[in-house]
Amino acid sequence: MPQLEVDGAALTYDDEGPRDAPEVPLVFVHGWTANRHRWDHQIAHFAERRRVIRLDLRGHGESTGAGVRTIAELARDVLALLDHLEVERCVLVGHSMGGMIAQTIALAHPERVERMALVGSIARMTYSRGRGLLMAASTLVPYRLFVAANIQRAFAPGHPREEIRAHIRASAATPREVVMTLYGAMRAFDVLDRAGEIRTPTLMVHGYHDVQLPVRQMLRMAKAYPDAVVRILDAGHELPLEKPAELTAVLDRFVSEKA
Repeated sequence: MPQLEVDGAALTYDDEGPRDAPEVPLVFVHGWTANRHRWDHQIAHFAERRRVIRLDLRGHGESTGAGVRTIAELARDVLALLDHLEVERCVLVGHSMGGMIAQTIALAHPERVERMALVGSIARMTYSRGRGLLMAASTLVPYRLFVAANIQRAFAPGHPREEIRAHIRASAATPREVVMTLYGAMRAFDVLDRAGEIRTPTLMVHGYHDVQLPVRQMLRMAKAYPDAVVRILDAGHELPLEKPAELTAVLDRFVSEKA
């Protein structure tokens, strides 16, 4: 379980797959309250033939560190890891908040991103009225109840309850200070007006039943991108958990395309 010290945080990461693969590495970035194991299905698939890298963001999973106030600070953590691993260019895959991090890197360092996949993510943070009320009530309810309400909403109707409970337990292990500080960072995130600057080939995968970040918000982002490929799956917000095989297949087709 390797770790990298970055600005007061110990970032836990995995670096798997063949180092001599001809393609650039795939770098997977998880979302808010999650951890690097969101990508287990994708890692198992791609590591057979490509170098794959994933990390626990600061304060999440097995990484330490306090919450930060901007998505740009999380992007610097990812870049620090890539520098440490001597990865000059990669394919970035980000889920939810991880997609915000990916866009931030693509804007600041386009030379380092060969392709980008945004999974259940957007370029301008806009919460639905229901989500806004839930967040406003976060200081009035026990932390676990707040997390449970958020995670429950993230899955499409009919998802197995035991799986949802397991993910609630895992998310509730993320320190409250980290969760709430990063909520502010996401609220402030807005690169929609700069999306046209991103010339990186981009895939946008979204769940049809996503009520956390509704499809219409993703489509607004897609219109701003010069050349985006959009795929809609029959799922909620937690695509890596709800439809792991379908998501892996969509990603595989995208990263295997010739430039």
